[in-house]
Amino acid sequence: MTIRTDHRHLYLQVIDRLKADIEAGVYKENEKLPSEFELSKSLGVSRATLREALRLLEEDNVIVRRHGVGTFVNPKPIFTSGIEQLSSISSMITGANMTPGTLLLRAEESVPTEEEIERFQCKEDDDILTIERVRTADDEPVVYCIDKLPAHYLPKHFVENKEVSIFSALEQSGAIHVAYAVTYIDPIGYHEQASPILRCGPETALLVLKQYHYDEDDRLVLYSKNYFRADKFSFHVVRKRV
Repeated sequence: MTIRTDHRHLYLQVIDRLKADIEAGVYKENEKLPSEFELSKSLGVSRATLREALRLLEEDNVIVRRHGVGTFVNPKPIFTSGIEQLSSISSMITGANMTPGTLLLRAEESVPTEEEIERFQCKEDDDILTIERVRTADDEPVVYCIDKLPAHYLPKHFVENKEVSIFSALEQSGAIHVAYAVTYIDPIGYHEQASPILRCGPETALLVLKQYHYDEDDRLVLYSKNYFRADKFSFHVVRKRV
């Protein structure tokens, strides 16, 4: 059945048809689509029209094209969040009706580097605590987290108690309140360290969020580098006209 049934541009009709087929399960998540020749023939459009539709579908993250391999259906992210508000990974997972969990990989105190002394405005004898953890959803690894902060900001037995929320522990004493964060988001492909930890193959992209958390006095209190599975998470920003 071809799609020449309305007067819109053909590539828009192709987009709607492919989206409908994916929703209906004709093409399943991570499944390879037919070749361009087969698709253009079945839809009754030129390969140029099909390629324009596929390009736009790829921009919308509906599909992913892998050079020399083919075109695949991207799985829908399970967790989605705006980045205007500071929310924990646990709350995102709980909001998707899944059970959050944490696996501690490493917790290590070290003498601060010159960069860390400048970054945290700390002293040379203030140890920096580095915590590496894997956040899970229903026991499946979904985020690899690296957090750095001056060790004395946290309760003495934070690591031993296996606290999940660094935010909660930071604010326990009442001396620190995380007021805002500056976030940088970078999409990356396979990562030699993070991808195996998250059980990702070369076909699974990652989203890296680098976050600088500041208190009400504009003092940096926590630096986080989190690797999110892009097939599980999506982030958006609400922009208002000024």
